[in-house]
Amino acid sequence: MRVTGTQYSDNFFFSKMFHQNNNSSRKKQRMLLFLVTIGAVALLVVDELSFTNLSRRLNQRDNASDILQEDETNVLGSVDNILRSLTKNDLRSLSINLGNGDCEWTSPTFDVPENITFTKTLIAGYPSGDKRLAFVQMEALTGLSARDEWDFAFLGATNQPFIKANYPHHEGIWGWGDRADQVVMIVRNIRRSLVEYHDILWDIDYAQTFDEAYERLDNLYTERPPLDDFLAWRDDRALDEIHWYGWFIDFYMEGGLFRDMFTHKITTPEHFYMLMQPHRYRKAEMTYDLIVGNQTVTPAYDPHCVNEVSGGCVPIQIISAERLVEVETGPAEGRKIAQVLEGRTGIKDFLIEEEAWECIWTELIVNKKGLKTFIDREGLEERNYNFSEEMLVDMIEELNRLIAKYSAPIWPDISNILVELLTEYLGLIEQELLEVQLGERKLSEHDFLGPTTRNAMRIEKERKLNVPGSEEE
Repeated sequence: MRVTGTQYSDNFFFSKMFHQNNNSSRKKQRMLLFLVTIGAVALLVVDELSFTNLSRRLNQRDNASDILQEDETNVLGSVDNILRSLTKNDLRSLSINLGNGDCEWTSPTFDVPENITFTKTLIAGYPSGDKRLAFVQMEALTGLSARDEWDFAFLGATNQPFIKANYPHHEGIWGWGDRADQVVMIVRNIRRSLVEYHDILWDIDYAQTFDEAYERLDNLYTERPPLDDFLAWRDDRALDEIHWYGWFIDFYMEGGLFRDMFTHKITTPEHFYMLMQPHRYRKAEMTYDLIVGNQTVTPAYDPHCVNEVSGGCVPIQIISAERLVEVETGPAEGRKIAQVLEGRTGIKDFLIEEEAWECIWTELIVNKKGLKTFIDREGLEERNYNFSEEMLVDMIEELNRLIAKYSAPIWPDISNILVELLTEYLGLIEQELLEVQLGERKLSEHDFLGPTTRNAMRIEKERKLNVPGSEEE
């Protein structure tokens, strides 16, 4: 069901797909187990095939073993024992470093050894396709797989060292407990983030259950949605999501400090948790004045950041999604990701040699090995999604606020990267605004307009219809 105004739907893929029972897929899972077991045995008896190929066969379907129920775990017992018996040296002995800067990409293992202590990295970002870009780099650099926050919450704890998270956005959940040690924040142009966020939801057809979403996972990042689908969504959500974008950045840069996303004031835990549930509360029901009012607010931090991330929630590195995919800047951005892992407990024993880092980036971004990402989309270009002056002005105001805030000398050095990126985004959006104002981007009633612009366009259309001899009569 599509909703209007400031009431939000419960039908969000990220926050709903794991809440449903998975009983109906049990038969599919058992068949999968049988096929995986047969495949694993066949691969093990062929001398020419390496463990890398075994890993690929076992992982034809993402995290397949993670969705098994307890009464099914013995089916793959022999395969699990084979994988778990391999030491970290065994895994890295099948190196993909070919020397002299050459490499060969291989898929990561999803059965991460449980007996190794890893420094674990939380990959945090506003919902869009950018975090996948980062974690596939980490996977290829180490041979170890990443896991989603919802997997941890509803499919049980594992030892994956890379955790993808949307938290505290309403599409996220703190599902990994105290398993994170450091944070890397992925930042992308606010305009592009809004487009990609919707595209992901469209890819899985706004799935409401685990089964529905799982059946549609192959659709992720395959093509851009029809323009009409995107446009039907944007007016309900975009203006508020602009504030969520900045609120998300503030949360991590300030180490989990509770703030209101609309006034930017320090707020209470009660109010903060309401802001995380727009599917439960209408915007008018959770305003700062209504919930907090004139009471004195003592600054408070998210207990998860204080107690469950050993290094705190302030990012140790900020990665640009745009720079990561560009030929001129990508290798350097990929190197930043590798340096986050360098020397870290457990990870250092799996990290491929430095001479192969740039080759790993090339394999993933240029040669498009591994998981699909937003760079694999075909069809409509992002420019086909026009935004009105009303929308662009809101984006500009939010970017200017963030730039002014994090340009102050009180922030750690990492803020310089953030300001540099936000300034780039600001320039692009200001140019787009100028194109709209000059009429170089022609807006129609089907564009991303916002309530004020849409209403004005409706009034103008009605006026023309009432004028004798008008073209629209």
